[in-house]
Amino acid sequence: MNWIDLDGLVNLRDVGDIPTTDGARIARRRLLRSDNLQRIPPQTVSALLDLGLTDVVDLRTALEVVQEGPGPLTKEPSVTIHHHSLFKENLTEQQVEAGLTEQINALSPEEVAAQALPWTEIVRPTVEVEDDSASFYLSYLVDRPDSVLAALRAIAYADGAALVHCAAGKDRTGTIVALALLLVGADPQAVIDDFAASSERVARIVEKLSSTDTYRDNVLSRPLASHETRPETMELFLDYVDREYGSAAELMARLDWTEDDTARLRQKLLTSADS
Repeated sequence: MNWIDLDGLVNLRDVGDIPTTDGARIARRRLLRSDNLQRIPPQTVSALLDLGLTDVVDLRTALEVVQEGPGPLTKEPSVTIHHHSLFKENLTEQQVEAGLTEQINALSPEEVAAQALPWTEIVRPTVEVEDDSASFYLSYLVDRPDSVLAALRAIAYADGAALVHCAAGKDRTGTIVALALLLVGADPQAVIDDFAASSERVARIVEKLSSTDTYRDNVLSRPLASHETRPETMELFLDYVDREYGSAAELMARLDWTEDDTARLRQKLLTSADS
């Protein structure tokens, strides 16, 4: 696993070197995945730029972005930020930033939590299977197909390296990264292994998230093991996609993903096995 240790980040890695079923592999410095970026110091910004970063795909909700802050990379002219929440939301980032305090204050604490942290038990996923996490991952496809499509296109058409992140960098991020890898023919077991790798950093992820008001109560109310990315969860996600849609490619075709998009994503992510 290509872990990258930079100040302010606890779950950053490069998915390069993942093999495909046709003998190629994912190139390094093309697709990065991470936890949230809002408190990274200048030296980490510089290191990310040195890795060739040009595009950031932010999967957080509008309230997360506003409450936690968009982060210093938004001030870098060479970096494009693509905000594509995977949850249904009543408030847009622009509305929150515009100071719609009356609308926000009218929400109950439970409704605020549902807006900022829609993965909590307050909100049930649209698709329900025997694994709660997999249920949320599958619900992204139904609730926010627009964001799934846009996030994958942001990766495919990035000028340089793309970095996908949410809060912890494991669930929402893991879903989008898994789909990107599958669309270029990555070995499904390697996709599962990449998803599961975030469990190695769970203690550090929880420590980081619990340092902020936005996430503290939620992450500390659950046992540490509940934050792990179990391989069985991604196996269930992949099995459901294959059973219900035929494949990740057929799923994305229903969402208006095109053959040209796939070709561009392959050009972006793949390198030959002997290069």
